[in-house]
Amino acid sequence: MPDPMSADRPPFARLVDIMRALRTPETGCPWDLEQTFETIAPYTLEEAYEVADAIRRGDMTDLRDELGDLLLQVVFHAQMASEAGAFSVTDVIEAINSKMIRRHPHVFGSDSGISDAAAQTRAWEQMKAEERAQKADSGSPPSALEGVAQALPALVRAEKLQKRAARTGFDWTNPDDIFAKLDEESQEVREALSQGDPAHIEEEIGDLLFVAANLARRVGVDPEQALSRANLKFETRFRGMEAMAEQRGFTFGELTLEQQESLWQEVKARARSGQD
Repeated sequence: MPDPMSADRPPFARLVDIMRALRTPETGCPWDLEQTFETIAPYTLEEAYEVADAIRRGDMTDLRDELGDLLLQVVFHAQMASEAGAFSVTDVIEAINSKMIRRHPHVFGSDSGISDAAAQTRAWEQMKAEERAQKADSGSPPSALEGVAQALPALVRAEKLQKRAARTGFDWTNPDDIFAKLDEESQEVREALSQGDPAHIEEEIGDLLFVAANLARRVGVDPEQALSRANLKFETRFRGMEAMAEQRGFTFGELTLEQQESLWQEVKARARSGQD
């Protein structure tokens, strides 16, 4: 095995060497040796979210570091697969190389029919659909929903399922129809609450959220990003209320709901006037 301590190795090859050393029985790291695909998967998701967070904050130093952490996850999974005789990190790279060339014939081939980003998106989706059809085991056509990963965040998965369904024509054409559905689902939540059945309440709230995600998609808004920004706005305003209460000599948690609401409205007004 090449010496992973040697800086003479190309950076990516050195990373592969480091991971191989960490996973070497008897001489490797006990923690790394105990890991499996299942135990590492949560870390992979976490690192992807940390990349997205660094992008949101515009922190290029953090983005560099978080991309490194995410790359380590790829190498970690590939090393475990190599040990199992399934595939190597080289296979992973070759697979994505082939896929990118195959899906960009207007760049790497003779097809020059792609003139803008919208046309490329349509062509990309068509090629993905053809690839899914080729992977289908049965002779019947695969579902339009094939390949939408179960592990995606719920809002992201809802949007992807809705997009797939829309390609078959199963979609609202007018946002007003979705508003009507929102009203319907909201009423069903009220009815479930009156019945007091926790499972039914959860089901109806899920339906309400699913329709809200569909409305966002229909008007061109990413529901996951919209909720993330709403979370950030709430956090900023809540912290503002806490700070305002402390400045005035109060403990926020000891204020009445009416007093807290008054601070909330004051924080909102300051934010809108650009005082924050």
